[in-house]
Amino acid sequence: MSTLIKEVRIEAPPDMVWDALRDFGAVHERLVPGFVVRSKLDGDVRTVTFFNGAVAREILVGVDENARRLAYSVIDSALGCTVHMASAEVVADGDAACEFRWIVDVLPETAAARVDSLMTMGIGVIKQTMESHATSACS
Repeated sequence: MSTLIKEVRIEAPPDMVWDALRDFGAVHERLVPGFVVRSKLDGDVRTVTFFNGAVAREILVGVDENARRLAYSVIDSALGCTVHMASAEVVADGDAACEFRWIVDVLPETAAARVDSLMTMGIGVIKQTMESHATSACS
């Protein structure tokens, strides 16, 4: 199994970033617009369509409000993963900044490079989106 970890500092209030992350059904609007172009929520399962047309079904595993942590698992995708468990968390660094951590465990290991590449793109979009919204809120 491969464990992929992405971390980025975001110059935005941790509560704002957490609010966007925990809004599981609006990932395409609030967290990664353009990277995920559509999301449809059916109970705890969301179907997301990515910028390249790929579709994945993900199930919400849990939300920990105190830890600002969300966990989900991909249950169907074109990536060919037999296991794809993920968590993301927002760690406060004062009132105006935070660390965003995204961790994914994936099998088979041959899928890791593709997942890693998508995570790198995705976390960049998260940073840009959250910092843009923080700047807009202050204007």
